[in-house]
Amino acid sequence: MAAAICQRFEDLAPTLDERQKRLWAAAEANAVGYGGVTLVSRVTGISRRAIHVGLRERQADPSDTAPPDRVRQRGAGRKRLTETQPGLLEALEALVEPTSRGDPESPLRWTCKGVRRLAAELQRQGFTIGRQKVADLLAELDYSLQANRKTREGNQHPERNAQFEYIATQVRRFQNQGQPVISVDTKKKELVGNFKNVGREWRPQGQPRAVNVHDFMDKKLGKAIPYGVYDLTANKGWVSVGTDHDTADFAVTTIRRWWRTMGAPLYPQAQSLLITADGGGSNSSRNRRWKVALQELADKLRLAISVSHFPPGTSKWNKIEHCLFSHIGVNWRGEPLTTHEVIVQLIAKTKTETGLRVRAAVDNNSYPTKIKVTDEELATVNIQRAPFHGEWNYTIRPPA
Repeated sequence: MAAAICQRFEDLAPTLDERQKRLWAAAEANAVGYGGVTLVSRVTGISRRAIHVGLRERQADPSDTAPPDRVRQRGAGRKRLTETQPGLLEALEALVEPTSRGDPESPLRWTCKGVRRLAAELQRQGFTIGRQKVADLLAELDYSLQANRKTREGNQHPERNAQFEYIATQVRRFQNQGQPVISVDTKKKELVGNFKNVGREWRPQGQPRAVNVHDFMDKKLGKAIPYGVYDLTANKGWVSVGTDHDTADFAVTTIRRWWRTMGAPLYPQAQSLLITADGGGSNSSRNRRWKVALQELADKLRLAISVSHFPPGTSKWNKIEHCLFSHIGVNWRGEPLTTHEVIVQLIAKTKTETGLRVRAAVDNNSYPTKIKVTDEELATVNIQRAPFHGEWNYTIRPPA
Protein backbone atom coordinates (compact mmCIF):
# COMPACT_ATOMS: atom_id res chain seq x y z
CA MET A 1 0.00 0.00 0.00
CA ALA A 2 2.76 2.46 0.91
CA ALA A 3 4.57 1.75 -2.34
CA ALA A 4 1.40 2.36 -4.38
CA ILE A 5 0.74 5.69 -2.63
CA CYS A 6 4.34 6.74 -3.17
CA GLN A 7 4.14 5.87 -6.88
CA ARG A 8 0.89 7.80 -7.36
CA PHE A 9 2.35 10.83 -5.62
CA GLU A 10 5.45 10.77 -7.82
CA ASP A 11 3.24 10.61 -10.92
CA LEU A 12 0.88 13.42 -9.85
CA ALA A 13 3.13 15.78 -7.87
CA PRO A 14 4.54 17.70 -10.88
CA THR A 15 1.01 18.67 -11.99
CA LEU A 16 -0.44 19.59 -8.56
CA ASP A 17 -0.20 22.88 -6.73
CA GLU A 18 0.14 23.09 -2.95
CA ARG A 19 -3.59 23.04 -2.22
CA GLN A 20 -4.24 20.18 -4.62
CA LYS A 21 -1.43 18.19 -3.05
CA ARG A 22 -2.89 18.46 0.44
CA LEU A 23 -6.39 17.64 -0.83
CA TRP A 24 -5.04 14.62 -2.69
CA ALA A 25 -3.07 13.53 0.40
CA ALA A 26 -6.20 13.95 2.54
CA ALA A 27 -8.18 11.76 0.14
CA GLU A 28 -5.50 9.04 0.26
CA ALA A 29 -5.34 9.19 4.06
CA ASN A 30 -9.12 8.99 4.28
CA ALA A 31 -9.12 5.92 2.00
CA VAL A 32 -6.50 4.16 4.14
CA GLY A 33 -8.45 4.74 7.35
CA TYR A 34 -6.82 4.44 10.76
CA GLY A 35 -3.16 5.43 10.54
CA GLY A 36 -3.63 6.88 7.06
CA VAL A 37 -2.36 10.36 7.92
CA THR A 38 0.89 8.97 9.32
CA LEU A 39 1.36 6.59 6.39
CA VAL A 40 0.75 9.20 3.69
CA SER A 41 2.94 11.76 5.47
CA ARG A 42 5.78 9.27 5.72
CA VAL A 43 5.77 8.15 2.07
CA THR A 44 5.11 11.58 0.47
CA GLY A 45 6.86 14.02 2.79
CA ILE A 46 3.69 16.12 3.15
CA SER A 47 3.38 17.21 6.77
CA ARG A 48 0.72 15.73 8.99
CA ARG A 49 -0.56 19.27 9.68
CA ALA A 50 -1.09 19.90 5.95
CA ILE A 51 -2.97 16.61 5.56
CA HIS A 52 -5.23 17.49 8.50
CA VAL A 53 -5.91 20.88 6.88
CA GLY A 54 -6.83 19.06 3.69
CA LEU A 55 -9.19 16.78 5.62
CA ARG A 56 -10.93 19.80 7.13
CA GLU A 57 -11.19 21.44 3.71
CA ARG A 58 -12.79 18.32 2.26
CA GLN A 59 -15.40 18.30 5.02
CA ALA A 60 -16.07 22.06 5.01
CA ASP A 61 -18.78 23.93 3.12
CA PRO A 62 -17.32 25.07 -0.25
CA SER A 63 -18.50 28.62 0.42
CA ASP A 64 -16.36 28.74 3.58
CA THR A 65 -13.10 27.73 1.87
CA ALA A 66 -10.65 29.83 -0.05
CA PRO A 67 -11.09 30.17 -3.82
CA PRO A 68 -9.52 27.21 -5.64
CA ASP A 69 -7.13 29.55 -7.49
CA ARG A 70 -5.63 30.93 -4.28
CA VAL A 71 -2.30 29.13 -3.91
CA ARG A 72 0.75 30.27 -1.97
CA GLN A 73 3.83 31.33 -3.85
CA ARG A 74 6.52 28.75 -4.50
CA GLY A 75 8.78 28.46 -1.49
CA ALA A 76 6.30 29.98 0.92
CA GLY A 77 5.13 28.29 4.11
CA ARG A 78 6.84 27.00 7.20
CA LYS A 79 10.41 25.82 6.77
CA ARG A 80 11.39 22.33 7.86
CA LEU A 81 12.95 22.05 11.29
CA THR A 82 16.01 20.44 9.76
CA GLU A 83 16.48 23.64 7.70
CA THR A 84 15.88 26.12 10.50
CA GLN A 85 17.88 24.10 13.06
CA PRO A 86 21.09 22.84 11.45
CA GLY A 87 22.55 19.73 13.08
CA LEU A 88 19.18 18.42 14.33
CA LEU A 89 19.29 15.16 12.38
CA GLU A 90 22.88 14.47 13.37
CA ALA A 91 22.09 15.12 17.05
CA LEU A 92 19.10 12.75 16.89
CA GLU A 93 21.13 9.97 15.25
CA ALA A 94 23.85 10.38 17.85
CA LEU A 95 21.27 9.74 20.58
CA VAL A 96 19.65 6.75 18.88
CA GLU A 97 22.89 4.99 17.89
CA PRO A 98 25.56 6.33 20.25
CA THR A 99 27.98 3.45 19.71
CA SER A 100 28.23 3.82 15.94
CA ARG A 101 27.21 7.37 15.09
CA GLY A 102 27.76 9.41 18.22
CA ASP A 103 29.29 9.72 21.62
CA PRO A 104 29.55 6.42 23.57
CA GLU A 105 29.01 8.48 26.71
CA SER A 106 25.62 9.71 25.47
CA PRO A 107 23.24 10.53 28.36
CA LEU A 108 20.60 8.24 26.81
CA ARG A 109 22.89 5.26 26.27
CA TRP A 110 21.69 3.53 29.43
CA THR A 111 18.03 4.60 29.29
CA CYS A 112 14.87 3.71 27.40
CA LYS A 113 15.12 5.75 24.20
CA GLY A 114 11.44 6.69 23.73
CA VAL A 115 10.44 9.70 21.63
CA ARG A 116 9.62 11.72 24.75
CA ARG A 117 13.09 11.15 26.20
CA LEU A 118 14.71 11.90 22.87
CA ALA A 119 12.73 15.12 22.50
CA ALA A 120 13.62 16.17 26.06
CA GLU A 121 17.33 15.55 25.46
CA LEU A 122 17.27 17.46 22.16
CA GLN A 123 15.54 20.35 23.91
CA ARG A 124 18.25 20.26 26.57
CA GLN A 125 20.81 20.60 23.77
CA GLY A 126 19.06 23.75 22.55
CA PHE A 127 16.78 22.43 19.79
CA THR A 128 13.07 23.25 19.60
CA ILE A 129 11.22 20.03 18.86
CA GLY A 130 8.34 17.91 20.15
CA ARG A 131 7.90 14.17 20.50
CA GLN A 132 5.75 13.81 17.36
CA LYS A 133 8.37 15.52 15.22
CA VAL A 134 11.02 13.23 16.70
CA ALA A 135 8.91 10.25 15.60
CA ASP A 136 8.56 11.76 12.09
CA LEU A 137 12.30 12.34 11.79
CA LEU A 138 13.08 8.79 12.96
CA ALA A 139 10.74 7.47 10.26
CA GLU A 140 12.57 9.61 7.68
CA LEU A 141 15.84 8.06 8.86
CA ASP A 142 14.33 4.55 8.36
CA TYR A 143 14.22 3.73 12.07
CA SER A 144 11.46 1.58 13.55
CA LEU A 145 10.68 -0.09 16.86
CA GLN A 146 12.28 -3.54 16.85
CA ALA A 147 12.94 -6.26 19.38
CA ASN A 148 16.16 -8.27 19.74
CA ARG A 149 16.53 -11.28 17.47
CA LYS A 150 18.68 -14.28 18.25
CA THR A 151 20.90 -14.74 15.22
CA ARG A 152 24.48 -14.49 16.43
CA GLU A 153 26.30 -17.69 17.24
CA GLY A 154 29.74 -16.26 17.73
CA ASN A 155 32.73 -17.29 15.66
CA GLN A 156 32.18 -20.49 13.71
CA HIS A 157 34.70 -23.29 13.96
CA PRO A 158 36.32 -23.89 10.56
CA GLU A 159 35.52 -27.62 10.78
CA ARG A 160 31.92 -27.07 11.87
CA ASN A 161 30.20 -28.41 8.74
CA ALA A 162 32.67 -31.24 8.44
CA GLN A 163 31.84 -32.34 11.99
CA PHE A 164 28.13 -32.25 11.22
CA GLU A 165 28.74 -34.47 8.22
CA TYR A 166 30.86 -36.82 10.32
CA ILE A 167 28.11 -37.12 12.97
CA ALA A 168 25.47 -37.77 10.29
CA THR A 169 27.62 -40.51 8.78
CA GLN A 170 28.19 -42.11 12.18
CA VAL A 171 24.47 -42.04 13.00
CA ARG A 172 23.53 -43.70 9.70
CA ARG A 173 26.24 -46.35 10.12
CA PHE A 174 25.12 -47.31 13.62
CA GLN A 175 21.45 -47.36 12.65
CA ASN A 176 22.10 -49.49 9.57
CA GLN A 177 23.89 -51.97 11.82
CA GLY A 178 20.99 -52.02 14.30
CA GLN A 179 23.06 -50.39 17.04
CA PRO A 180 21.50 -47.77 19.37
CA VAL A 181 22.07 -44.04 18.82
CA ILE A 182 21.15 -41.53 21.51
CA SER A 183 21.28 -37.78 21.96
CA VAL A 184 21.92 -36.49 25.50
CA ASP A 185 21.80 -33.13 27.24
CA THR A 186 20.69 -31.29 30.36
CA LYS A 187 17.45 -29.33 30.08
CA LYS A 188 17.20 -25.91 31.72
CA LYS A 189 17.16 -26.19 35.52
CA GLU A 190 13.76 -25.41 37.02
CA LEU A 191 12.74 -23.98 40.40
CA VAL A 192 10.57 -26.41 42.30
CA GLY A 193 7.60 -24.85 44.07
CA ASN A 194 4.46 -22.84 43.45
CA PHE A 195 6.14 -20.51 40.96
CA LYS A 196 4.89 -19.06 37.69
CA ASN A 197 5.66 -21.22 34.67
CA VAL A 198 5.75 -19.61 31.24
CA GLY A 199 2.79 -20.19 28.94
CA ARG A 200 -0.94 -20.43 29.47
CA GLU A 201 -3.39 -23.21 30.22
CA TRP A 202 -7.17 -23.48 29.99
CA ARG A 203 -8.87 -22.38 33.19
CA PRO A 204 -12.37 -21.17 34.16
CA GLN A 205 -12.89 -17.56 33.12
CA GLY A 206 -11.43 -15.15 35.67
CA GLN A 207 -9.84 -17.90 37.77
CA PRO A 208 -6.11 -17.98 36.99
CA ARG A 209 -3.95 -20.24 39.10
CA ALA A 210 -2.44 -18.30 42.03
CA VAL A 211 1.35 -18.61 42.34
CA ASN A 212 4.06 -16.94 44.41
CA VAL A 213 4.81 -13.32 43.66
CA HIS A 214 8.59 -13.72 43.98
CA ASP A 215 10.66 -16.49 42.42
CA PHE A 216 12.98 -17.08 45.35
CA MET A 217 14.20 -20.65 45.54
CA ASP A 218 12.58 -22.76 48.23
CA LYS A 219 15.54 -24.24 50.13
CA LYS A 220 13.56 -27.36 51.03
CA LEU A 221 12.42 -28.09 47.48
CA GLY A 222 15.46 -26.72 45.67
CA LYS A 223 15.81 -27.10 41.92
CA ALA A 224 15.03 -29.79 39.39
CA ILE A 225 17.81 -30.83 37.00
CA PRO A 226 16.32 -32.76 34.05
CA TYR A 227 18.94 -34.74 32.14
CA GLY A 228 17.55 -36.41 29.04
CA VAL A 229 18.37 -39.30 26.76
CA TYR A 230 16.65 -39.36 23.36
CA ASP A 231 16.70 -42.49 21.19
CA LEU A 232 17.00 -41.23 17.59
CA THR A 233 15.84 -44.52 16.08
CA ALA A 234 12.94 -45.47 18.36
CA ASN A 235 11.75 -41.88 19.00
CA LYS A 236 11.64 -42.51 22.73
CA GLY A 237 13.07 -40.56 25.62
CA TRP A 238 14.19 -40.97 29.20
CA VAL A 239 14.61 -38.11 31.67
CA SER A 240 16.21 -38.30 35.11
CA VAL A 241 15.13 -35.42 37.33
CA GLY A 242 18.10 -34.75 39.56
CA THR A 243 17.98 -32.96 42.90
CA ASP A 244 21.68 -32.34 43.57
CA HIS A 245 24.22 -31.25 40.92
CA ASP A 246 24.60 -31.60 37.16
CA THR A 247 27.83 -33.55 36.97
CA ALA A 248 29.40 -36.12 34.66
CA ASP A 249 28.48 -38.88 37.10
CA PHE A 250 24.84 -37.74 37.04
CA ALA A 251 24.87 -37.73 33.22
CA VAL A 252 26.38 -41.22 32.92
CA THR A 253 24.06 -42.60 35.62
CA THR A 254 21.13 -41.31 33.58
CA ILE A 255 22.44 -43.10 30.48
CA ARG A 256 22.79 -46.30 32.51
CA ARG A 257 19.20 -45.99 33.80
CA TRP A 258 17.97 -45.44 30.25
CA TRP A 259 19.83 -48.54 29.05
CA ARG A 260 18.51 -50.82 31.79
CA THR A 261 14.93 -49.48 31.51
CA MET A 262 14.50 -48.83 27.78
CA GLY A 263 17.68 -49.47 25.77
CA ALA A 264 18.43 -53.10 26.58
CA PRO A 265 14.89 -54.35 25.77
CA LEU A 266 14.97 -52.52 22.43
CA TYR A 267 18.50 -53.58 21.44
CA PRO A 268 19.16 -57.00 22.99
CA GLN A 269 21.91 -57.79 20.46
CA ALA A 270 23.70 -54.44 20.78
CA GLN A 271 27.48 -54.48 20.92
CA SER A 272 28.08 -50.73 20.71
CA LEU A 273 26.37 -47.43 21.52
CA LEU A 274 26.71 -44.02 19.84
CA ILE A 275 26.20 -40.89 21.96
CA THR A 276 25.81 -37.45 20.35
CA ALA A 277 26.31 -34.64 22.85
CA ASP A 278 27.19 -30.99 23.24
CA GLY A 279 30.79 -30.02 23.70
CA GLY A 280 30.22 -28.45 27.13
CA GLY A 281 28.43 -28.98 30.41
CA SER A 282 28.43 -32.23 32.34
CA ASN A 283 29.14 -34.17 29.13
CA SER A 284 31.90 -31.84 27.95
CA SER A 285 34.45 -33.12 25.47
CA ARG A 286 37.16 -31.84 27.85
CA ASN A 287 35.63 -33.28 31.02
CA ARG A 288 37.96 -35.96 32.38
CA ARG A 289 35.36 -37.31 34.77
CA TRP A 290 32.95 -37.80 31.86
CA LYS A 291 35.42 -40.15 30.17
CA VAL A 292 36.25 -42.05 33.37
CA ALA A 293 32.54 -42.53 34.12
CA LEU A 294 31.91 -43.72 30.54
CA GLN A 295 34.68 -46.30 30.97
CA GLU A 296 32.95 -47.58 34.09
CA LEU A 297 29.68 -47.75 32.14
CA ALA A 298 31.30 -49.57 29.22
CA ASP A 299 32.74 -52.11 31.65
CA LYS A 300 29.36 -52.75 33.27
CA LEU A 301 27.32 -52.91 30.08
CA ARG A 302 30.03 -54.66 28.02
CA LEU A 303 29.43 -52.14 25.23
CA ALA A 304 31.82 -50.10 23.11
CA ILE A 305 30.65 -46.54 23.65
CA SER A 306 31.34 -44.07 20.83
CA VAL A 307 30.88 -40.34 21.42
CA SER A 308 30.57 -37.50 18.91
CA HIS A 309 30.40 -33.96 20.25
CA PHE A 310 28.82 -31.05 18.40
CA PRO A 311 31.14 -28.16 17.50
CA PRO A 312 31.24 -25.09 19.79
CA GLY A 313 28.17 -22.87 19.64
CA THR A 314 25.87 -25.42 17.96
CA SER A 315 24.00 -26.93 20.92
CA LYS A 316 20.62 -26.16 19.33
CA TRP A 317 21.41 -28.67 16.57
CA ASN A 318 21.39 -31.47 19.12
CA LYS A 319 18.40 -33.69 18.30
CA ILE A 320 17.23 -33.86 21.90
CA GLU A 321 16.56 -30.12 21.93
CA HIS A 322 13.78 -30.12 19.34
CA CYS A 323 12.73 -33.77 19.43
CA LEU A 324 12.27 -34.09 23.22
CA PHE A 325 12.86 -30.97 25.33
CA SER A 326 10.69 -28.70 23.19
CA HIS A 327 7.70 -31.06 23.56
CA ILE A 328 8.21 -31.29 27.32
CA GLY A 329 8.16 -27.49 27.52
CA VAL A 330 4.90 -27.36 25.58
CA ASN A 331 3.33 -30.07 27.72
CA TRP A 332 3.97 -28.36 31.05
CA ARG A 333 3.47 -24.73 29.96
CA GLY A 334 1.50 -22.70 32.49
CA GLU A 335 1.73 -25.51 35.05
CA PRO A 336 3.52 -24.70 38.34
CA LEU A 337 6.24 -27.29 39.00
CA THR A 338 5.31 -27.71 42.65
CA THR A 339 7.26 -30.91 43.43
CA HIS A 340 9.78 -33.22 41.79
CA GLU A 341 7.05 -35.84 41.51
CA VAL A 342 4.81 -33.42 39.61
CA ILE A 343 7.68 -32.69 37.23
CA VAL A 344 8.21 -36.41 36.61
CA GLN A 345 4.50 -36.93 35.90
CA LEU A 346 4.35 -34.00 33.49
CA ILE A 347 7.43 -35.24 31.63
CA ALA A 348 6.09 -38.80 31.44
CA LYS A 349 2.80 -37.57 29.93
CA THR A 350 4.59 -35.91 27.02
CA LYS A 351 3.45 -37.46 23.74
CA THR A 352 3.33 -36.46 20.09
CA GLU A 353 1.36 -37.61 17.06
CA THR A 354 4.60 -38.86 15.52
CA GLY A 355 4.93 -41.45 18.28
CA LEU A 356 7.20 -39.85 20.87
CA ARG A 357 6.91 -41.53 24.26
CA VAL A 358 8.83 -40.51 27.37
CA ARG A 359 9.61 -42.09 30.73
CA ALA A 360 11.02 -40.24 33.72
CA ALA A 361 12.11 -40.75 37.32
CA VAL A 362 13.55 -38.74 40.18
CA ASP A 363 17.24 -39.18 40.98
CA ASN A 364 17.80 -38.30 44.64
CA ASN A 365 21.44 -39.41 44.66
CA SER A 366 24.21 -37.05 45.71
CA TYR A 367 26.67 -35.98 43.02
CA PRO A 368 29.62 -34.06 44.48
CA THR A 369 31.27 -31.46 42.32
CA LYS A 370 34.95 -30.66 41.69
CA ILE A 371 36.11 -34.28 41.71
CA LYS A 372 39.70 -34.31 40.50
CA VAL A 373 40.78 -36.94 37.97
CA THR A 374 44.49 -37.62 38.00
CA ASP A 375 46.59 -38.41 34.96
CA GLU A 376 46.93 -41.98 36.24
CA GLU A 377 43.14 -42.40 36.41
CA LEU A 378 42.68 -40.92 32.96
CA ALA A 379 45.34 -43.28 31.61
CA THR A 380 43.17 -46.25 32.60
CA VAL A 381 40.49 -45.19 30.12
CA ASN A 382 40.63 -47.45 27.08
CA ILE A 383 39.96 -44.65 24.60
CA GLN A 384 40.44 -44.78 20.86
CA ARG A 385 40.31 -41.39 19.19
CA ALA A 386 39.02 -40.99 15.63
CA PRO A 387 41.44 -39.72 12.94
CA PHE A 388 39.09 -36.76 12.38
CA HIS A 389 39.05 -34.44 15.42
CA GLY A 390 39.83 -37.04 18.04
CA GLU A 391 38.99 -34.53 20.78
CA TRP A 392 35.36 -34.59 19.56
CA ASN A 393 35.07 -38.15 18.26
CA TYR A 394 36.26 -41.16 20.23
CA THR A 395 35.31 -44.66 21.36
CA ILE A 396 35.71 -46.08 24.88
CA ARG A 397 35.84 -49.87 24.96
CA PRO A 398 35.47 -52.40 27.77
CA PRO A 399 38.39 -54.73 28.51
CA ALA A 400 38.88 -57.44 25.89
